[in-house]
Amino acid sequence: MNSIFLEETGKTPKVNFDYENGKIELKGRSIPENPIAFYKPLLIWLEQYAKEPRQFTEGNFQLEYFNTTSSKCILDVFKRLEKIHKGGSEVVINWYYERGDEVILETGEDYQSIVDVPFKILEI
Repeated sequence: MNSIFLEETGKTPKVNFDYENGKIELKGRSIPENPIAFYKPLLIWLEQYAKEPRQFTEGNFQLEYFNTTSSKCILDVFKRLEKIHKGGSEVVINWYYERGDEVILETGEDYQSIVDVPFKILEI
């Protein structure tokens, strides 16, 4: 299975979906023109990954800003990680927020309450 790596732009986050190391990373801003089109290949990748996941999968999410549609797509990523977790693999989601950024902190808390995956909220 191939990994996915995309450089961060002004409108899209850095994406590092690393199959070999079981790491899923989104970092930066997520305000693409068409969030559904941007996230669709990532969701398809996660569906394939779920068929043969690594023993341990770590999701690292350090988003400074994202729009409403991106928020839904990020939840879809979390739901796929939840499926992997419920399938018996160890999964942890690390949600990073900058000190004083109450919006990103509260959004992380909302996600944490929705998905049944070990979910750490970490201040940077």
